[in-house]
Amino acid sequence: MRKWTLTGLSAGLFSGVLSGLLWSSAVFLPVASAQAASAIPSYTYEVVHAYPHDPNAFTQGLFIKDGFLYESTGLQGRSTVRKVRLETGEVLQKMDLPRQIFGEGITWWDKRIIGITWTTQAGYVLDLDTFAFQKEFTYKGEGWGLARNDKEIIMSDGTSELRFLDPLTLRETHRIKVTADGKAVDQLNELEWVKGEIFANIWQTDNIARIDPKTGKVIGWINLNGLLSMGDRIMGNPDVLNGIAYDAAKDRLFVTGKLWPKLFEIRLIKR
Repeated sequence: MRKWTLTGLSAGLFSGVLSGLLWSSAVFLPVASAQAASAIPSYTYEVVHAYPHDPNAFTQGLFIKDGFLYESTGLQGRSTVRKVRLETGEVLQKMDLPRQIFGEGITWWDKRIIGITWTTQAGYVLDLDTFAFQKEFTYKGEGWGLARNDKEIIMSDGTSELRFLDPLTLRETHRIKVTADGKAVDQLNELEWVKGEIFANIWQTDNIARIDPKTGKVIGWINLNGLLSMGDRIMGNPDVLNGIAYDAAKDRLFVTGKLWPKLFEIRLIKR
């Protein structure tokens, strides 16, 4: 397994130690009550298949490429980037981030993996094949989730805004504000681009928002309550739902959570 040291990184960006592992508290839209009073379509799910998932992986970012699962994990001193065999959960390749870094979301562009960190206001670029460190970049505020479409990188920061980045310079080009029935929806976390929409985990809930990337409006709610069985919850130490990956080649949608022992392929069912 490859280990990433601080050698070669600029001291100013990756030298700060995170002050604890607790997320900052914020007020967010109560999704369940909002769904009840809203005309926004809602969806439940059907499990197509369950795959093994490392129960020690504090999942932050997830994507599928060429049939393999790529995953970033968090927690200070435990943050990694991984290439995983989907069918077995076997970790085929791994990069350990510096111990003081709290890793967050990842996505890809060309032959690069692009990742962000929680509070250090710095991201990194790795070679997709070798996981070799290439460069770092900066942004203001926190980093939570990443996704991509054919033109841009999309980034969440825990607020109700999504940032759009130029995939080559990684500089912000514009933002959208995410709303449901005119109210801001924050705590937007892990992201995925699915058939022209942005899917976003709402942190600390079992809900995923389907977002129109042009208007920022929530055009659908996905409720994944009960996805992980009580038996799996009792035997392990699972945390919240977090992690969305879409396989466009085979039209497959995958979800998991932090420290979950399973990753699920699901099919959405409109209520």
